[in-house]
Amino acid sequence: MPQKLRLVLIGNGMAGVRTLEELLKIAPDLYEITVFGAEPHPNYNRILLSPVLAGEQTLEQIILNPLEWYAAHGIRLHLGAWVTNVNRAGQRVRAETADGQVIEARYDRLLIATGSTPFIPPLPGRELEGVISYRDIADTEAMIEAARTHRHAVVIGGGLLGLEAANGLKLRGMKVTVVHLAPWLLDRQLDPQAARLLQRSLESRGLNFRVHTQTEALLAGEGEAASRVRAVRFKDGSEVPADLVVMAAGIRPNTALAESMGLLCRRGIVVSDTLQTVTDPRIYAVGECAAHRGIAYGLVAPLFEQGRVCATHLAEVGLGRYVGSEVSTKLKVTGIDLFSAGDFMGGEGSEDIVLSDPFDGVYKKLVLRGDRLVGACLYGDTADGSWYFRLIRECRSVAAFRDQLMFGEAALPALPQGGPAAVATDAQVALAA
Repeated sequence: MPQKLRLVLIGNGMAGVRTLEELLKIAPDLYEITVFGAEPHPNYNRILLSPVLAGEQTLEQIILNPLEWYAAHGIRLHLGAWVTNVNRAGQRVRAETADGQVIEARYDRLLIATGSTPFIPPLPGRELEGVISYRDIADTEAMIEAARTHRHAVVIGGGLLGLEAANGLKLRGMKVTVVHLAPWLLDRQLDPQAARLLQRSLESRGLNFRVHTQTEALLAGEGEAASRVRAVRFKDGSEVPADLVVMAAGIRPNTALAESMGLLCRRGIVVSDTLQTVTDPRIYAVGECAAHRGIAYGLVAPLFEQGRVCATHLAEVGLGRYVGSEVSTKLKVTGIDLFSAGDFMGGEGSEDIVLSDPFDGVYKKLVLRGDRLVGACLYGDTADGSWYFRLIRECRSVAAFRDQLMFGEAALPALPQGGPAAVATDAQVALAA
């Protein structure tokens, strides 16, 4: 029997492990697989950290691939192991554990899926106790623990991840203020009118907001509490109390290891349509750390598309090409349904069709250029989001049913029925938030 090739995966998250799942379907016996994961947990659904924070699910319930899965597929798994060096010439990976143990592994193919890191604004006081990011299980556990003993929380960032963090902390009994620099919440996913409806709804649930507000500093306590944050001060001089500050102001591709290896990194690890790094064809990259045609995707759907293509090339069948993803966002923010796709802001050369029913909490905005739908923003009723996304993606003419477009696909039974469009669901921009 010929000796198996050696595949090493750096990063035990959703994108990397999904690539392994696809690879094992195609070529289950081609590789000896070694996985290095920095966290002490098997692969879990990062999207579901918000329900864990809110007390709706447990950590055990969000595990995607338990330890038994790795064992069943003969995968050598190293948890709590940080990869510190990759020798490309010798094709060797070196990692260290928290207790100083050194682990090395040889590779014929290397897959990098190091994800992203939270962006921490360079604010005075960011090093204080009680100031954390929101990215993994450890962050979630730290927030749950803080909510047991503290009262006031400030979340910096009004994107999806920030709103989910704020909601979870509120449900755990904290008084929460969300601070957002942009003029409206979810400014990458909603237009101003939909964002206003969302803010009003969240305010009715007890959340407080400081929108279009710039944070100036995080203030320390006094005496024995001098090492812990006590308040957040804004550019206008006002302050709000804060025993806990959650940074949810965005993410950046985690390229530190790749840069140390000499791989080309521009907005992420630069990869080709085969997900091979342009620097070294033996090395692949998928997920939030990868930059394909200048774009680093933060939604789960594109990352899984990358994984499927990458798996075909690792399997040496080479059938796939990743050419980028048309993305839409279907979200559920604290029980409120939201959807957006395409150029939903509109502008010069476009026409808006709007349905607004604030009493029932429904808002729909469709943006057209000529006879084609180019954008959609839905609040409260997102049932037709997949259909609108399909029309946008396929550039289909809507001239024949333009007057009925707002009423959805069900109002047009004579139209050809296509399969449901793939959309990003739940909290998938949080990875990007």
